[in-house]
Amino acid sequence: MLTVENIHKQYEGQPLLRGVSFEVAAGETVCLLGASGSGKSTLLRIIAGLEEAESGRVLWQGNDLRGVPVHERRFGLMFQDYALFPHRSVAQNVAFGLRMQNLPSAQIEQRVREVLQRVNLNQFANRRVTDLSGGEQQRVALARALAPHPRLLMLDEPLGALDRALREELGQFLREVLHESGVPAIYVTHDQEEAFTIADRLILLHDGQVAQSGQPAEVVQSPASLWVARFLGLTNLLRGRVIESHPLTVQTDLGIFQPLSCSSVPPKGESVTLLLRPGGLAGAAADEGVNTFAAQVKDVIFRGEDYRITLHSGGISLYFHVRQPLAVGWQGRLAVHADALYCLREASGVGDV
Repeated sequence: MLTVENIHKQYEGQPLLRGVSFEVAAGETVCLLGASGSGKSTLLRIIAGLEEAESGRVLWQGNDLRGVPVHERRFGLMFQDYALFPHRSVAQNVAFGLRMQNLPSAQIEQRVREVLQRVNLNQFANRRVTDLSGGEQQRVALARALAPHPRLLMLDEPLGALDRALREELGQFLREVLHESGVPAIYVTHDQEEAFTIADRLILLHDGQVAQSGQPAEVVQSPASLWVARFLGLTNLLRGRVIESHPLTVQTDLGIFQPLSCSSVPPKGESVTLLLRPGGLAGAAADEGVNTFAAQVKDVIFRGEDYRITLHSGGISLYFHVRQPLAVGWQGRLAVHADALYCLREASGVGDV
């Protein structure tokens, strides 16, 4: 439905977006994920028609939107500050966009009832928005964005002003409402957990380019670059050298490892980086075999359903999530499941550092 094609944009003479391209399918929620300053919000404003790109195109169902004014694009916008009218009631806020379309009063009232029902606020229709909690105001803003039947919904850090517990609750709520409405959506955030909750597909932006695109599980399981791995908090990274290609065997300072997967097949002698996934610890090892390393337990933190243990090995800190922890101070050899090892080539994608 929406196609973003080779968008370039400069800010204060410096490149901000450098050839960004992606698509949003019918009913799909795509999340633009990246650090502050990566160009996420600017890209959203270009799609909305609030800013122009130096080059590239935005198309809706194959039609170029260049020159099409914001209101004619029929895209809904929702921002972090909600931009609600404090002197108006919940229903009046939701009806604002509908009144701008000069719809009959009866049709406006019916649509307001429908969207307030969808966001579970029908009982607050006559309440002033200043009397609502932050989470309730967020739902009013969502209802207002959905009311005019937008062809595309764009949300820019809509949960950024809320505390962590409320963000988790409303993140799941947003996902359900977006799927029920069937409206395709672009969701901008810098919060990974929020993105994982809401997105059908992630688009990671770094240095003005798409660093990786894919379903959340796919991106986490197979990061395309060192930058992606680090940005996602996957910090169990070991430098090594390929000593055999078949099977793939990597020599590191901690020992020899044989990962089952790699971003692409490296030749013998190439320097690579191994990712040890946090859930991949197999337990104590009986000998110095492949996929084992010597370590000491430095810290154990209970996380409610499991434990996070911090290990020191050869001057390197690693962490793992386990059901049964080892005692602080324990020393010995530990094994890692082969399918929890992932090999990243040094030049495996945009954003390598």
